Amino acid sequence: MNTLGTSGVRVSGLGFGAAVIGNLFTEVGDEQAHEAVTVAWQSGIRYFDTAPHYGLGLSERRLGEALREHPRADYTLSTKVGRRLEPSGDGGDDLADGFAVPATHRRVWDFSADGVRRTLESSLERLGLDHVDVVYLHDPDEHAEEAFREGYPALEKLRSEGVVGAIGAGMNQAEMLARFVRETDVDVVLCAGRYTLLDQSALTELLPAAVARGVSVVIGGAFNSGLLADPRPGVTYNYAQASGDVLDRALRMREAAERHGISLRAAALAFCAAHPAVASVLVGARSAAEVQDAADQFATPVPPAFWRELRDTGLLTTEEPS
Repeated sequence: MNTLGTSGVRVSGLGFGAAVIGNLFTEVGDEQAHEAVTVAWQSGIRYFDTAPHYGLGLSERRLGEALREHPRADYTLSTKVGRRLEPSGDGGDDLADGFAVPATHRRVWDFSADGVRRTLESSLERLGLDHVDVVYLHDPDEHAEEAFREGYPALEKLRSEGVVGAIGAGMNQAEMLARFVRETDVDVVLCAGRYTLLDQSALTELLPAAVARGVSVVIGGAFNSGLLADPRPGVTYNYAQASGDVLDRALRMREAAERHGISLRAAALAFCAAHPAVASVLVGARSAAEVQDAADQFATPVPPAFWRELRDTGLLTTEEPS
């Protein structure tokens, strides 16, 4: 278990990303979602991350129900603010936003102080909990002014009141997260897709700043939305079809991994986890089998010779993990 900054909040090295049990891209049944969380628990995962955005609250409801079987003090749970859900009578589905659920609500961007509190209160109701451990400002890319002026101070107040244990921001970019690390007193940032075997842009500013400031980093998107899990033509890279060049790199990495007796999935997870700023690596899984595989891969030692081969062949240009 690792501590988030100086907050005292602890997370397991491997975390469960609950977007997929909010029906990300395709439908997941209630029983299948419950089994995924159950196997996550059995495999030692004690950090679970969700958000109102994930399936218009479905992820929070399912995660809260599954975790109700376990003592509240035994796990860490994070959710997010910035997208407030309002009832909608428009009908249809939510696939345009990536989730196979009925469009019963609409998302309203809201990083105001009032919006932060209202969104968190609604999340607690869906989760069936009286508190969460970590709250992130969720994707404030186009709302930086409001997020820094109102959203962050609101989270800081909630932390000072003891309502939450740790606060931060979660994004698919590294630059603004580096600003949060430098200019605020966040405990943790969640960086998705920007520190992987294929994209190390978080090394430019974010990770060095986090080490210098004692801020923890949680890594999401370790497989870059699929390519590093199963490289093949047509697979997605950062939620779009992978280009020929990046697919070729991933295939060459997989061949190297196989030569060293490991999977590319194991290497991808090990790479993310090895940086000193990283406290946890989130993996999304839509079934018990996928969760068990993630846990097995995370526990697989990666031989130093594999990293040396990637460096020698130019497939990895950063320092290899130790």
